[in-house]
Amino acid sequence: MERWIGRVALVTGASVGLGKAISKALVEHGMVVYGCARDVDKIKSYSEQLKSKSAKGSLHAVKCDLRNEEEILSMFEEIKNNHGGVDVCINNAGINFDTTLLDGRTDQWRNMLDVNVLALSICTREAVKQMKEKNIDDGHIIHMNSMSGHRFASKGEHFYTGNKFMVTALTEGLRRELRAMGSHIRVSCISPAVVEGTEIGKRSRGEMVNSIRFPFKPLEPQDIADMVVYILAAPPHMEIHDILVRGTGQKI
Repeated sequence: MERWIGRVALVTGASVGLGKAISKALVEHGMVVYGCARDVDKIKSYSEQLKSKSAKGSLHAVKCDLRNEEEILSMFEEIKNNHGGVDVCINNAGINFDTTLLDGRTDQWRNMLDVNVLALSICTREAVKQMKEKNIDDGHIIHMNSMSGHRFASKGEHFYTGNKFMVTALTEGLRRELRAMGSHIRVSCISPAVVEGTEIGKRSRGEMVNSIRFPFKPLEPQDIADMVVYILAAPPHMEIHDILVRGTGQKI
């Protein structure tokens, strides 16, 4: 991770869960991290905690509603003006609703597409654009996918599964486009199964998620943060395409 010290990373959905754990890990490894969310107070709070622990890097909170392209573009402009642009873009933000294909609400589908697919694609486009402007050829794009991008889940997650299958396709499409232009910018995916301590379940199913007791030990946010560090620490000749990971006792 030494080559990333002082370099700039964007982490979307950084206020809680996976985004929080990833942001903290990158700051601890010396990176300048921009954490984006609609609720930036939580990011500012743990940014101060990292300062008090004398972390090697720094964390900057940026307010952004990823459903709004103008706000995304403004966020990238802020990063460019303050730190010259991104070197790493981690598309972590995601949203899910418990909705079937036959009875689902269009507004919920649209919100899911806006965050899970369009925002990911816009952030990727703008990140690569800034990498090219900075004339760097070793940047990295990491998509937070899901096991649902590789297999079918319950009926209430079929539309979400469609979103994540698209992320799987977008990852490979991006890899091919970068290779076609002769770039060494790398693209990777992480596809977790059940992760404890995230907000996506609460937002999709309400507080009932708090009563769920799994018959196995789920993954934890720090497990995913460790994978991000592993991907970034890989030597330049190695491109880790996708990591599929589940708790040892999980059946599907």
